[in-house]
Amino acid sequence: MKRIYLLFSLLIGCIYLHAAIYNVMDFGAKADGKTIDSPAINRAIEAAAQAGGGTVYLPAGEYACYSIRLKSNIHIYLEQGTRIIAAFPGKEEGYDTAEPNEHNKYQDFGHSHWKNSLIWGIGLENITISGPGLIYGKGLTREESRLPGVGNKAISLKDCRNVTLKDLSMLHCGHFALLATGVDHLTILNLKVDTNRDGFDIDCCRNVRISQCTVNSPWDDAIVLKASYGLGRFQDTENVTISDCYVSGFDKGSVMDGTWRLDEPQAPDHGFRTGRIKFGTESSGGFRNIAITNCIFEHCRGLALETVDGGHLEDIVISNITMRNIVNAPIFLRLGARMRSPEGTPVGTMKRILISDINVWNADSRYASIISGVPGACIEDVTFRNIHLYYKGGYSEEDGKRVPPEQEKVYPEPWMFGTIPAKGFYIRHARNITFDGVRFHFEQPDGRPLFVTDDAENIEYYNTPNE
Repeated sequence: MKRIYLLFSLLIGCIYLHAAIYNVMDFGAKADGKTIDSPAINRAIEAAAQAGGGTVYLPAGEYACYSIRLKSNIHIYLEQGTRIIAAFPGKEEGYDTAEPNEHNKYQDFGHSHWKNSLIWGIGLENITISGPGLIYGKGLTREESRLPGVGNKAISLKDCRNVTLKDLSMLHCGHFALLATGVDHLTILNLKVDTNRDGFDIDCCRNVRISQCTVNSPWDDAIVLKASYGLGRFQDTENVTISDCYVSGFDKGSVMDGTWRLDEPQAPDHGFRTGRIKFGTESSGGFRNIAITNCIFEHCRGLALETVDGGHLEDIVISNITMRNIVNAPIFLRLGARMRSPEGTPVGTMKRILISDINVWNADSRYASIISGVPGACIEDVTFRNIHLYYKGGYSEEDGKRVPPEQEKVYPEPWMFGTIPAKGFYIRHARNITFDGVRFHFEQPDGRPLFVTDDAENIEYYNTPNE
């Protein structure tokens, strides 16, 4: 009797497991790369949701799709050989329409809408998208198109909880491979992304873990933390770790296909390649309790910490970073006063930052490294420890006499200051800045001073040449 009972229990368990998996082929998907399969996938998602949750399974094949609408308690699994392909919109069909947002004047159009996406979810919980398959944003635009039926994001999430993205590959994903806004408990693990604009935009999120990801994004940022006003409220991005990631600016698609090309040096903003890790520039809210470690930058812009719309950027630790072939400032800290926030928002703050164990090889010397607040708003309490910077050099004593414009209201990029008068660090509107074990190397002689300070207090140098 015990054996019969055990066999009966195993049979019931197998029936339950089978019932919890929803194969999209059973809901009419063709996976032929021609038929629009998003209605079938949405039917499978709806059926799983009505049953309390389950796994929506996409076997190998090519699924041409418009908007896929997520539900709570759903796991979408892409089998090896599965490709979800964003279809080009037609005259009569396309992606879901971007929803209205009365707060859209405070941030870019892309940060103000979520439904005009290949895969989207709003107000959901317990979502997983995983598997070794590919999401290919072929029919998505990288522009901020307002045309009905046009999609510009691969995965878009708003006000969700408990989200995991794991093991996927993502190619040419439009404006964002991932836009996550107001997500609490977000895990991104082992994603390979090669895209034509932003990789991961983490906006107003908390409790975020990004690990073991490769993100190639030559025309925009690879991993960027933001805190926009898109939700209609001030909300910080906080409690974030980014670890063991590789970001780069090789030609789009060439990391995924293994050719690693560098034939397209210019991003659309004419700033060479992008591909970096950055804080900002949507910064109505702030950034708190963030750790970045064990990451590699290659053929891209440098590390950028920015808050320009009133947000407070504080309690940041960045360590064990290696950078090669950096096309602008390897380290850029900017507290600005663009103030694209509701009227009356005060200028933000930037403080309590530790940056250590950094190696930068072949950085563009024109911009050196920059720490710049604005008059009346200082960057404060920053420590740089055990850092080696290998610059190209080649500038003159005359370049060292320049006084960069303040550019308080300008979109923050190192080039807004022109050629920097320092060859190592330019420090303005800052206090309590410590350099401990910082070393500089120059490929060619450079006539500018190593450090230039302006409205800077309590700048300390330990085991660091300061001329």
